[in-house]
Amino acid sequence: MSISPQAVPVAQPDLLIVGAGMAGLTLAAALAGEPLSILVIDPHVPAAPEHWPASFDPRVSALTQASENILRRLGAWDEMAAQRVAPFAHMDVWDGDGTGNIQFHAREAGTEHLGHIVENRITTHALYQQVMAAPNIECRRLGLEKILENDPRQDASGGSPDTAPARWRVVLSDGTELTPALLIGADGARSRVRDQLGFRCRTWSYGQSAIVTTVRTQQPHGDVARQVFLDSGPLAFLPLREHSNERRSCLSSIVWTLEDEQLAAIMALPDAEFCQRLGRAFEQRLGNVVQADPRYAFPLLQNHAVDYIQPGVALIGDAAHTIHPLAGQGINLGLLDAAVLAEEIQRALGCQLPLDDPSVLRRFQRRRKPHNLLLMSAMEGFKRLFGADIPPLRVARNLGMSLFNRHTLIKNQIMTRAMGMEGDLPALAQPGLVADF
Repeated sequence: MSISPQAVPVAQPDLLIVGAGMAGLTLAAALAGEPLSILVIDPHVPAAPEHWPASFDPRVSALTQASENILRRLGAWDEMAAQRVAPFAHMDVWDGDGTGNIQFHAREAGTEHLGHIVENRITTHALYQQVMAAPNIECRRLGLEKILENDPRQDASGGSPDTAPARWRVVLSDGTELTPALLIGADGARSRVRDQLGFRCRTWSYGQSAIVTTVRTQQPHGDVARQVFLDSGPLAFLPLREHSNERRSCLSSIVWTLEDEQLAAIMALPDAEFCQRLGRAFEQRLGNVVQADPRYAFPLLQNHAVDYIQPGVALIGDAAHTIHPLAGQGINLGLLDAAVLAEEIQRALGCQLPLDDPSVLRRFQRRRKPHNLLLMSAMEGFKRLFGADIPPLRVARNLGMSLFNRHTLIKNQIMTRAMGMEGDLPALAQPGLVADF
């Protein structure tokens, strides 16, 4: 899109968030009512439920207890539950090549559920409603054209001569130029903010892709999240509900990891044959797979920005890190990124620090990067452990899973971590007066 040199200048936001996905909207919602002007831009703002297709969104997230706490405190959860959320009280994980099996039960962790499976569009729309109601936030259906180093002599932000001008001049897709005090890249795995500003990343391909769709099985899932480790990678059946209060649903969202050379043949199968292949791979744990929605596939990549910050810029969510989907933790890391960054911005406001003060962003990175690296490393370890086709290792991992399954204390520690309830939690994510659904 061409940029008009006669673009009319608009009020300059204190905070410009590029990306109206779950991470970007969480950050905006967490700062609603603060003495800040916030602009969120995205060429595709969330659609309202009346415009949703009748089928389930194939993109779902396994929201942890920490994420639920954040969404409740931001006022989004009630609207999500009014659409549909699917709590899971148990997890069943097994090795398809052996006898190893681990089961996690919510009651062992002293809670009613371990998490919820929720379609991404439901979470995004609920957050968008909160953001639209905030008097200090504006959302525009615009993209990012380019980011330029700001020339102080051309700074039009209206600051006093003693005030340092914003570092970046951001050009939007309609030609509007902005000089925000703080620029946030929340624009996903293919982040233009990250790429245009030259953030260094460590990236590698797994040589695998994941098929996602919604299926119906003969038997109800019983609110159990199930995952089997196959030679090709993990296959997960995640419980869904038509309505939040439904109790005997046979609907599941599946994430089937395949080697790239296997993908085309599986994707080309007629629906009936696909259901048969899927059911066999899943060992018919829920009986036959009787129906499947349209299938979608995406390549699996690991990507992690060496730094999440530059002067006046921060990356959150998938713009900063993408992770293998085997544990469904990606969006939970993004929501925690957003909650921590909001907390640090609020701290800066309380101390009367400028938003782009280096200490603000350094604290954000110091709190989030180690946690994200730890989880990413753990997921990479699991992937390599179950991807190794070495007979002695296969025997050892099956024995280890069986022994691990009998140690409640260790399992509780793992469950606490999987629920997002450990480490340097922001106030929004901490346990408190948050009622269970």
